[in-house]
Amino acid sequence: MAFQIERFNGNDEEWDEFVLHRSMNGTFLQTRKFINYHAQGRFVDHSIAVRKGNELVATILANEIEDDGKTFFAHKGSTFGGITVSEKIYSATAISEIMDLLEKYIVSTGFKKAYMKMVPYVYQKKNSDLIDYFLYKYGYSCYDELNYYMQLDRYKDNVIAQFTSGKRRDYRYSLKNNLSFRLLETKDEIKEFYLVLQKNMKKLGLPLVHSLDDLYDLRFNRFGERILFYGVYQCDKILAGSMVFLFDDGVFHTQYLSSDEAFLSLYPMDFLIENLIQTAVDMNMRIFTFGICTEDRGKYLNMGLSRFKEGFGTEYCINRSYEKVFE
Repeated sequence: MAFQIERFNGNDEEWDEFVLHRSMNGTFLQTRKFINYHAQGRFVDHSIAVRKGNELVATILANEIEDDGKTFFAHKGSTFGGITVSEKIYSATAISEIMDLLEKYIVSTGFKKAYMKMVPYVYQKKNSDLIDYFLYKYGYSCYDELNYYMQLDRYKDNVIAQFTSGKRRDYRYSLKNNLSFRLLETKDEIKEFYLVLQKNMKKLGLPLVHSLDDLYDLRFNRFGERILFYGVYQCDKILAGSMVFLFDDGVFHTQYLSSDEAFLSLYPMDFLIENLIQTAVDMNMRIFTFGICTEDRGKYLNMGLSRFKEGFGTEYCINRSYEKVFE
């Protein structure tokens, strides 16, 4: 039976059940439940469903943007996306057929460009490199960003033994400063973290994608079991914090690591990260991910940030995105 491709207008529960439970490379960031936290009207949704008969076998969470022409973007409102596929149809023949249908669909609906931010392999339940190959085969250009992560097996006996000597020194210094680490459970505590984050992003000249209400919505209404917040305090003042995403298959991901610049001499960030790693170990997580250190589509590597993350014993993987211009 042949595949059919269509613009998704179906049941959000069907989509989310497929992504979370029947796909080999989907995460909660590709669910409708996640993407719908964005205010209505912020994105023009153009998500794609691929069916074999009545069965959903692949999805692409996507939206339309204007970027030198109408662009198919998977997805502007998520860290990554790309093609999410069922293992049941994962073969060169099937992926080739789906790519052929997708190309025809993109052209027939007036898109001039397609852009996909793929799910890195460390977040996938099973490797989906076959999709990357066919994107290459169909003429997509790619760029790579450098993601930093740690395999947590080697941290189980002694977290700081995996740090560089300089980072061990910084962490031990932080222990002299009466710092405490805790889960942020109330809206007031999350607001305290958000104010530190706002200052941090302003200093770096970076836009803050999420509003405080967005964080409340994600934590208390949508993904309370998957999205957590942690902070470092001295007495009752928050000095540093992080949002944390808990992915399936034991992946603990830090988002928005931030500290108050006025207190950097107390090394609250080193204290925060050691405690986050220990928390991940205590949860029996498999991988701890730090995110990227690259900018400008991977062309610029922030060496200072790279050295900071490497101090905790990181390894490296690639976040890959693909782009194609249609004549």
